[in-house]
Amino acid sequence: MAQLEIVRGDATSPQGKGVKVIAHVCNDLGGWGKGFVLALSRRWREPEAAYRRWHRERAHNDFGLGAVQFVQVERYVWVANMVGQRGIRTGSKGSPVRYEAIDTALGAVGTRARELGATVHMPRIGCGLAGGRWERIRPLVEERLVRRGIPVTVYETDR
Repeated sequence: MAQLEIVRGDATSPQGKGVKVIAHVCNDLGGWGKGFVLALSRRWREPEAAYRRWHRERAHNDFGLGAVQFVQVERYVWVANMVGQRGIRTGSKGSPVRYEAIDTALGAVGTRARELGATVHMPRIGCGLAGGRWERIRPLVEERLVRRGIPVTVYETDR
């Protein structure tokens, strides 16, 4: 049975051999400029460029809550831009995370990871700027990925 492992480290430098998918949560506004996406952009330019293009052309594609865009950044590394956040957090308004969208997106990540024979790597998705709670997201990760036989590594940083 696959497992979910939590390690200290950088999700933009996924550990292990073979094909890897780095999954993270994006908003539905086309905004890319805070949180984990900055680390992605420092490492590769393609995920941001693809996400902005996907949003700009949204009238003609599947961009929206629950959708996922897969961007190959290295021979064995893909980034999964998962739209799991409605808007952005401003002031004391509620959390923009949408658990049902993350659940749907993780299902698509699971399907692609199985096709690629990949492991999945991520920060604690939806728990940073999106304001989500890991105790609600972890069971989604376990159901959509781990129970389907896909090993998952969650990276925590020393902040």
